[in-house]
Amino acid sequence: MTDTTVPPHDAAALKAALRREVLERRSAISEADRIRAGAAVAEAGADLVARLKPSRVSVFVAIRGEIATAPLMDRLHAMGIPLCLPVIARKEAPLVFRAWSPGEPLETKRFGLLEPGEGAAEVEPDLLFAPLAAFDARGFRLGYGGGFYDRTLENLRTLRPTTAIGLAFAAQEIARVPTDAYDQKLDGVLTEAGYAAFV
Repeated sequence: MTDTTVPPHDAAALKAALRREVLERRSAISEADRIRAGAAVAEAGADLVARLKPSRVSVFVAIRGEIATAPLMDRLHAMGIPLCLPVIARKEAPLVFRAWSPGEPLETKRFGLLEPGEGAAEVEPDLLFAPLAAFDARGFRLGYGGGFYDRTLENLRTLRPTTAIGLAFAAQEIARVPTDAYDQKLDGVLTEAGYAAFV
């Protein structure tokens, strides 16, 4: 969990440097460790969802070295949990969520993301598994720079209680995520090492 030498007043450069450092660390994880991690978060994530009893869960299709989410989605689907996936509607706007189940078609969209098509019903989850570049012990996440999840969580949390859980490798933890006023805190983070809740 290292810090960076980028001057603290330059928040954008600091975030970019941290993001680069952690994503390099993530890309170095072996395939065998990735398989084990995906299985571990599927088991712990299914137990967590069974305990929290959400009405609908948002996951995401892992890309570019993210921790595998397919095993978790398969487990939740087998449990009868309604699932959905995030969709980028437009720049600088909250995400939209569309109903989806494993095996249903997906379309390749911006940033290489796989999303349900426009024919899938729009829904609202009350538990989100969120992707991230890095996280810290306070419960803050460093995303990929678009601000989509911060806007989305702010919007959803004004409507109803919404739980946000970061999904990542344990190696993505850093000492401190630089934050701004608009950053939304996670309720917990799930890694191959287990689940940690944030107060």
